[in-house]
Amino acid sequence: MSAGSQHVVLKSGEVPRYSSTERVVHWTVAITFILLAASGLALFHPAFWFLTGLLGGGTWTRILHPFIGLVMFVAFAWMAIKYWKDNVIRSYDREWQKRLSDVINNRDHNLPEIDKYNIGQKQLFWTMVITMVLLLLSGLVLWRDTVFAFPVTMVRVSAVVHALAAFVLILGIVVHFYSAIFWVKGSMRAMTRGTVSHGWARHHHPLWYRRVTGQASGQIASKGSAAE
Repeated sequence: MSAGSQHVVLKSGEVPRYSSTERVVHWTVAITFILLAASGLALFHPAFWFLTGLLGGGTWTRILHPFIGLVMFVAFAWMAIKYWKDNVIRSYDREWQKRLSDVINNRDHNLPEIDKYNIGQKQLFWTMVITMVLLLLSGLVLWRDTVFAFPVTMVRVSAVVHALAAFVLILGIVVHFYSAIFWVKGSMRAMTRGTVSHGWARHHHPLWYRRVTGQASGQIASKGSAAE
């Protein structure tokens, strides 16, 4: 980061975390995920059939579900390419994970410094990479079975894989939503306004904070409140 951009960061009172493009792609993935989870549950079990109303009924749900899935996969692929380096698990992440009791009890002074994402976020990222690929491949088999006449065993295995991958992904996203909204206060602002406070960045992701602001270890930012 150049000296000029560093000056803007400190002067603004906020630290840029996500650009407008990143936020648009993120919300594209989020919205398509909700539509896919709802429509997928509706197609999976009659008890959830009422959810087909979100896409205009059963027929439209069957038609639109795979196309929405493709949109989500393409959007997430963009995110995966952009963020994979930030999600490589490091030694300090493993040490951070060993001290989860300190994380849960807010004993942050006992925790090692971490970069842009904690190990929970990184594990979710790689879980999404795996489940997204499984959902794409199994979904294509289920979607185009009438065209290519795949073997029955392949179709049945794809149906099981699709359901299991979707279940794991839904659980992961639920945890992600809970963490962003209720556990780590101030996280949602990063995806709505694109910025976080200096206090939030310094408290939750000190390595990343020093990297983007150009500060040396132990240096105190000129502006910013306590962690939010």
